[in-house]
Amino acid sequence: MCGIIGFTGQREAKNILIDGLKSLEYRGYDSAGITLSGRDQFKTIKTVGKVSDLVTKVNEFSDLKQTSGIGHTRWATHGGVTDQNAHPHTHGRVTLIHNGIIENYHELEMELSSARKHPISQTDSEIVAMLIDSLYDGDAFHAIREAVKKLEGAYAFCILFSEEPGTIYCVRNASPLVACHVPEGSIVASDMVALIKFSKDYFVLPEHHIARLTKEDITIYNMDHEEVTPNLLHVNWDITAAQKNGYPHFMLKEIFEQPEAIRSTILPRITMDNLPDLSVDQIPNRIFEKVNRVIITACGTAMHAGLIGRALIEKLLRIPVVVEIASEFRYQEPIMDENTLVITISQSGETADTLASLRLAKEAGAVTLSIVNVKGSTIARESDYVLYTHAGPEIAVASTKAYTAQLSCLYLLSYHFAYLRRTITKEQCAEYIQELKSVIPAVEQTLQLDKKIDAIGKNLICKEDLFFIGRGLDYALCCEGSIKLKEISYIHSEAYAAGELKHGTLSLITEGVPVVALATQSKVYPKMISNIREVKARGAEVILITNERQEINREIYDYHIALPNTSDILAPFTAAIAMQLLSYYTSVHRGSNVDQPRNLAKAVTVE
Repeated sequence: MCGIIGFTGQREAKNILIDGLKSLEYRGYDSAGITLSGRDQFKTIKTVGKVSDLVTKVNEFSDLKQTSGIGHTRWATHGGVTDQNAHPHTHGRVTLIHNGIIENYHELEMELSSARKHPISQTDSEIVAMLIDSLYDGDAFHAIREAVKKLEGAYAFCILFSEEPGTIYCVRNASPLVACHVPEGSIVASDMVALIKFSKDYFVLPEHHIARLTKEDITIYNMDHEEVTPNLLHVNWDITAAQKNGYPHFMLKEIFEQPEAIRSTILPRITMDNLPDLSVDQIPNRIFEKVNRVIITACGTAMHAGLIGRALIEKLLRIPVVVEIASEFRYQEPIMDENTLVITISQSGETADTLASLRLAKEAGAVTLSIVNVKGSTIARESDYVLYTHAGPEIAVASTKAYTAQLSCLYLLSYHFAYLRRTITKEQCAEYIQELKSVIPAVEQTLQLDKKIDAIGKNLICKEDLFFIGRGLDYALCCEGSIKLKEISYIHSEAYAAGELKHGTLSLITEGVPVVALATQSKVYPKMISNIREVKARGAEVILITNERQEINREIYDYHIALPNTSDILAPFTAAIAMQLLSYYTSVHRGSNVDQPRNLAKAVTVE
């Protein structure tokens, strides 16, 4: 979850590292640091706080001319947020930065203490620096290889050796590292957003391989010291996609990018006669023939997208679907076989718990299909099949466009699956696809409600508790709306199936408590109105979200958001955006750091 950057080349490294850390700060912003490597000296500068605080300290030095170095922005795991615990860590001849968690660090620490080697920080990362230094005899490859044999956990390391100024070594397990060589030199990072300024072409460092970066080239070795040629990848977005472009926050920019994200995800996978076509993704039709059960596994927002997917697949195919929280899935001894389709969903494609679920599914012989946003990511590479969302880079910690792009893939997949299994006709499938295409202008219209939703958000500034209620698809959306609000506004929020109100939740509804009520589903609309009356009778301040076509009694709400008309099955797209805007504006008015909420980071690459 930490941000990593490394550069060695022809230019001064200081500004390249700082710029890279600024682009990676969404991955961690507890502390930051750089180490610059040159013939004359290694210079480490680090501090608690954001990258801007690091810049202040770096600017105190006027002689930082080194052309090689590594940088890190931290999301704290082991050890508190202190200058000592900030990266890079140096021990003896070794300086390193680390993304991940070393599970057996305490055992290694005890082993090293017997040789009178003791850390000065409270991090697992410094233990690795000590370990590599203890194994170093002048051969960097040997020291790294022997060290990783002892490590348990997830890691991505960039390592400097004082005896090899200008050279960066890298190795990883589970945590991501991407790299490229350009005329300026060699550059490595934990995310492509730090490389895009230099190149759209890159490679993912294979797990359990060691990369050696110099200003001339990048060489990859397997653990037998045999040179390996990496698989080059290409991104179809440019640097402007990772910038705010006039928006006050990345989150608002990404909310407004959703029409294009949905369009880019859906339209290339639709034939001229309005049928889904996954051949461009090399997903053969035969994989759906024998499936008798579907498991969707994901974390957070991606898991909430899975809840919508479950409703779609069960409705259209009449086969059982379960949605599992990935962090729990691997410990439940789930039932899977070759007739089970396991769908894993992850924006980054590196989510540690989701990756573990994928690997468990493959061990059980299940067919695995993943929905991810990042080409070449670990989950994408290890899945049998992959559907890429074409959302472009998502920088804000709170996921927005990735969620609706994931929904887009799940709708396409459900329609395609149902058509192949003949549970819907060709004509029905074409009608569903035509409706799905109509979501794009509906989403554009929903975004025009931003000023109205902004005004509603102002009225939530002083609220400390809030509830979302809904039924059917609306309840699945409530789960997403609730997590979005609580993670960036810090308002305590809960999502409840509206029918459960009388089974305990009503005791929490008192005068002035806000309740966001989603009522977009015609089948349960009368029941939902009754539930809204129940909370209104107890003094709730109701924010009602419906489709335009629904007639509403003014007495049952305080604020009303009327969404553009869509079919009930497609309401999740427009309702999700309304809730994203509500969360965004509420948080802004409360003075929250919307893009970087406290204690959270974007890509959860540790369990």
